[in-house]
Amino acid sequence: MSGTRPASDTIIYHNPRCSTSRKTLDLLRDNGIEPTVVQYLKTPPSRAELATMIADAGIDVRTAVRKREALYGELNLADASDDELLDAMAQHPILIERPFVVTAKGTRLARPIDSVREIL
Repeated sequence: MSGTRPASDTIIYHNPRCSTSRKTLDLLRDNGIEPTVVQYLKTPPSRAELATMIADAGIDVRTAVRKREALYGELNLADASDDELLDAMAQHPILIERPFVVTAKGTRLARPIDSVREIL
């Protein structure tokens, strides 16, 4: 298939139950990209991988946390340090905001989805 990048070039950390994640996957496919799909709730990134993705996306750790998850409140993460947040996300991947997209051109948290266009 000409014009389609190999899957290994693009990774989406995906939750199929999330509409934003599904729309981002559609955006990639609409642009001729068949990404490697990592269902991060089943295969979570390591703490180090998570820290790298967050840094590469140019966001702070708190931006990468799903504050609307009940677990966020249950674990009293509102005043947590970056290290504590990373530990919590590594231990409880449901706390990772989604979806992260990694391409050869960079990493983005697809919120808003259009931010992914910057790395296509």
